[in-house]
Amino acid sequence: MIEYVDKIVDMRRHLVQEEARFPAELTRVFKGMETQSNPWGLGSEKRDAWAEGLDVKRIADHPDAEYLYYVGCSGAFDDRNKKTTVAFTKILQRAGVDFAIFGKDELCTGDSARRLGNEYLYQQMAQSLVDQMNGANVKKVIVNCPHCFNAIKNELPQFGGTYEVTHAAELVQQLLRDGKIQVKQNGLADKAVTYHDSCYYGRFNNEYDSQREIIKAVTGKMPNEMERHGRASMCCGAGGGRMWMEEDADKRVNLMRTEQALETNPQVVAVSCPFCMAMIGDGLKAKDVEDTVQALDVMEMIERSLV
Repeated sequence: MIEYVDKIVDMRRHLVQEEARFPAELTRVFKGMETQSNPWGLGSEKRDAWAEGLDVKRIADHPDAEYLYYVGCSGAFDDRNKKTTVAFTKILQRAGVDFAIFGKDELCTGDSARRLGNEYLYQQMAQSLVDQMNGANVKKVIVNCPHCFNAIKNELPQFGGTYEVTHAAELVQQLLRDGKIQVKQNGLADKAVTYHDSCYYGRFNNEYDSQREIIKAVTGKMPNEMERHGRASMCCGAGGGRMWMEEDADKRVNLMRTEQALETNPQVVAVSCPFCMAMIGDGLKAKDVEDTVQALDVMEMIERSLV
């Protein structure tokens, strides 16, 4: 029952803000977040390039949309995770969900800055996002990234931003129950699937079931569980800001987690986090099994199975 994460973050805050001691690669990450509101430092004009041709509404033009779909930096900029963003968007459109995005104007939550100890930068970014969302009169938010989900649901209220926050799998599960989308058990039904719990959906927010129910809807059965799953699951190696730092070659957590997944003899390793997608995807490549085992987001699995 020792809450060690908070203590580690506090120690990082001391190192970053009091002693300016942190890994050199984080200088670029902090600068990118400060100047371009994303860890890659990519231009904001590219933030909604993924939506080209999808006829997605912007909050500026549709301020009365029921939901803000908060895409997040990975879903907007990372080439692999753009596919997940597009898949989820198509699901929302098929179901007739009334949503809009900020588009080029979307601001980062600053989550990684807080995890890495740069509390000053985080608070600036969080307050800016709250001001943006409150200024747009946002009431309901859909999120498809557990890091953004945790930040918006549990941390933005510290800055005056209180919203009804729903994660993607929870919403899709409800859409299936209500009959607003239907799926058929196609090619994925014959696949052996295991599911990797993300830290910020799982242990931080106790969200374990909806992703598994979605997998069952697509495949007809629950995933084959790794020995470490649910509350006993293991981080992919990207959490706590480690996504932006180099790992020692002999201590790569993503390889350890990938090995645990491969013990179930899967054809698909399902994930529900853009950071987990990067780590598990890299792990499958490192193990030279990417031709026989693929990493898929649960939203991709649903979108491929829509009737």
